[in-house]
Amino acid sequence: MTHDLQLILDGLREGIIVLDSAGSIERINPEACRLLGLSAIAVTGCPLSSSLGEDHAICQAASQALRQGKTAVQDDLLLQVPLREDTLIDLSTSPLQAEDRSFTGVIVSLRDRSIHAQLAERVSKRERLEAFGDIASGIAHEVKNPLGGIRGAAELIGLRTKESKIQQTAELIVHEVDRIANLVDELMVFGRGDKLSLEPVNLHQVLDEVLDLLSHDPLAEKIDFVLMYDPSIPEIQADRSRLKQVFLNIARNALQAMEPSEGKIEIRTRIPVDHRLPMKNGGSSPTVIISFKDTGPGIPQDALAHLFTPFFTTRVKGTGLGLPVAGHWVSLHAGTLRIDNNPDQGATVKIALPLRRNDEH
Repeated sequence: MTHDLQLILDGLREGIIVLDSAGSIERINPEACRLLGLSAIAVTGCPLSSSLGEDHAICQAASQALRQGKTAVQDDLLLQVPLREDTLIDLSTSPLQAEDRSFTGVIVSLRDRSIHAQLAERVSKRERLEAFGDIASGIAHEVKNPLGGIRGAAELIGLRTKESKIQQTAELIVHEVDRIANLVDELMVFGRGDKLSLEPVNLHQVLDEVLDLLSHDPLAEKIDFVLMYDPSIPEIQADRSRLKQVFLNIARNALQAMEPSEGKIEIRTRIPVDHRLPMKNGGSSPTVIISFKDTGPGIPQDALAHLFTPFFTTRVKGTGLGLPVAGHWVSLHAGTLRIDNNPDQGATVKIALPLRRNDEH
C-alpha cells in the first residue's frame, strides 16, 4: 500500500509534500521537487525549513496549519527559486489528524499557475492592443490626408521664396510632418493585423546585425556589450525583419536609459529546461529566451504597469511606441515579453520565443 501511495503521488500534476509534526519531509513528489528545485533523496527526512528557510511562505503556512489545525489556501503566490524563472503557484496546507484528534503532520499542495497566468496576460494584452488598433486606424485615416497637403504646401513655399528664413521654416514644417507621418505608420502596426513572413532564423545572426547597427549610434560609444550566446540553440521559424526590429527597439531603450553615463548591456540567449510556452493547439513548446540586461537606473515602480501602453514614456523625447510595438511582434510570434526591474540597478527585458510552432511538423 505504501508503494501504491508513492506511485499515486508521483503521477499527480500537483506538487505534494507530506510533513510530520516536526515539519520534516516524509514524502515529496516529483512535481513539488520541480517547483521548489529540490531533490527527493536529499530532502526526505529533513525539515522543510532547512531547504527553504523558516521565513519562506510555504514553511510559514505549514506551521500555521499545525498550530491552528485548519486548512488554508493562498492564491497567486510568487515562488522564487535561484537560477530559474519565478513561478506563480496556488498553495494549500491541510493538517493531518490522528484517531485521538491530535495533529500528526501537514499536507502541502502546490499548483503551478504560470501557464494560466501567461495565457490570461496575453489575452488581456491582445484585447487592449486590438481596441487601440481600431482607434489608431481611425486616427491614421483622418491625419494622413491633411499631412500630405501640409507637406506639399510647405515644399511649394520653400521653392517659391528666396528668403532663407522662410526656406528654413518650410524645411522645418516638412521635417515635422515626416516625423508625424512616421509615428502614424508605427501606430498602424496595431491596426493592420500584419502577418509574419516566416523563415528559418538564426537568432545570433540577427542579434549581431542589431549590434552592427548600434555601433554607429553615438549613445553606444561608452557602452560595453557583453554577449552570452548559447551555441546549441537551433534555428527557429520566425520573421527575421520583425525580430530585428524588436531587438533594436529594446537595445535602444537600454541605451537611452543609461544616457549619458557609461554602462553595460548584457545580451544572453538560453534554453531553460523548465519554461514552456502555451500554444494555440492546447499543447506547449520549449522556449528560447533572449534577455537584455542594462546597468541603468531601473524603471520607476509606478511606471511598470504602463510600459506597454502606447505613447506612455518616461523620457522627454520618447514616443512611447518602442515597447508596445516590440510586444506586438513578439505576441504574433506566440512569444512573451517581460521586464524585470531592479531599481537603481538597471532592468532586464526577457523575450521568450517558442522553439517549435503549431504549423511545424
